[in-house]
Amino acid sequence: MLLVPLAGCAVGPDYVRQDPAAPASWSVTAGTRLSQQQEDISHWWLRLNDPVLNELIATALRNSPDMRSARAKLLASRARLNLSDADFMPRLNGALGGSRSKVGDASPANQFNAGFDASWEIDLFGGLRRASEAAEADAGTTLANLYNTQVTLAAEVALNYVQLRSLQQRLAIARNNLAAQRETLKITEWRAQAGLVTSMEVEQANSNLQQTLAGIPTLSTNLNKTENRLAVLLGQFPTTLHEKLAAPAALPPLPDEIALSIPADTLRQRPDVQAAERHVAAETTRIGQESAARYPSLSLSGSLGWKALTVGGLSDSANLTRSLSTSLAQTLFDGGRLSSRVEAQNAVQQQALIAYEQTVLLALEEVENALTSYANSHERRAALQNASTSARNAALMARQRYEGGLIDFQSVLDTDRTLLSSEDSLASAEFDERAALIALYKAMGGGWNEDSAQPVAQTNNNEGSQP
Repeated sequence: MLLVPLAGCAVGPDYVRQDPAAPASWSVTAGTRLSQQQEDISHWWLRLNDPVLNELIATALRNSPDMRSARAKLLASRARLNLSDADFMPRLNGALGGSRSKVGDASPANQFNAGFDASWEIDLFGGLRRASEAAEADAGTTLANLYNTQVTLAAEVALNYVQLRSLQQRLAIARNNLAAQRETLKITEWRAQAGLVTSMEVEQANSNLQQTLAGIPTLSTNLNKTENRLAVLLGQFPTTLHEKLAAPAALPPLPDEIALSIPADTLRQRPDVQAAERHVAAETTRIGQESAARYPSLSLSGSLGWKALTVGGLSDSANLTRSLSTSLAQTLFDGGRLSSRVEAQNAVQQQALIAYEQTVLLALEEVENALTSYANSHERRAALQNASTSARNAALMARQRYEGGLIDFQSVLDTDRTLLSSEDSLASAEFDERAALIALYKAMGGGWNEDSAQPVAQTNNNEGSQP
């Protein structure tokens, strides 16, 4: 602002941004296939090489109610910043009026007036400047919150999509095992008719089949819920994505390695840490805003106008009136109100600082937990993959030996149950590994970019969204 140099000094503390305290390295790195190379993680989901997932996240970032609401909040925050900056400028008002009056027996008389009034508050002690600084920091907080919404939304869409594909995979496993168990039941019934086994074996085979059949509706229910959740995240009706996602597909492949920044860089990348830091900045500058109210305020005002009995007389310089005044005001006694407001704002600033420190600690905790989860999920999936292969071989051999009369039917039932359990556990482990990867990218602050802060007016026409 050109008028800022005319103001006096700004009272209160000057905010100085400082990097948060962070350890030199992460404690968990083994088994996570990490690299120390720099990597842009603003669109980390592209590394999963799944076109459907890419399309879903792009739609969500464009149409999601959460993103649209965050952009609207940013627009309001920037408007408040402009409003705060406008307080530096003089105010000019214009007026034009006329009246007709009659006193006693005198003839009615007209009177016309026109003029301008101007006022300007000089920012002697920086109260307006601190208010503008606080509004700017508030706008920064809102922008960081928008980025954080984008991080959370991208991770949630990816997680639900991976869960949907995992549920489709688990349904296929259950149905494949169900088909094998139906075949086993038929064999058992034939053997019972031939007098080779009793009806007990038939009932056991049927019980095993029914238990597998009972698990399918639960998987189908969870699949429908996940599909509906995805649609709502995209700002669409719950059933909108059914046709698009009905055909089962493989889980997105995992990247060969993940680039992990040092803790300090990760904290700078996380928008929730940025938002907390900007909040501290806003509350710090408001201390100066409250302190300035304890000092004298200087204001200038002036007016320029014309008064005449006719409209044409308003142009006569003889009817011109003008005035200029200045006012210096100071609160002499208020019972400690202003001092208490400064003390209260100091306490608010301390709360913001403590919240910022807690946000940093929670961010570090989230990354450490995500690293541990990803490393362990990789090991668990590898072990279950070997177990599933062995269970499949054991079930095949048990069925062949039973048909040859070499083993009893209980061994077949045991191997069938083990096969179903191991294959379902493997499918769950493959989901867990990808869910841990998504959580890790989210913990590192991936998934946002500056393009998401586009004006609300450009996002009102939401292609594919529902009212």
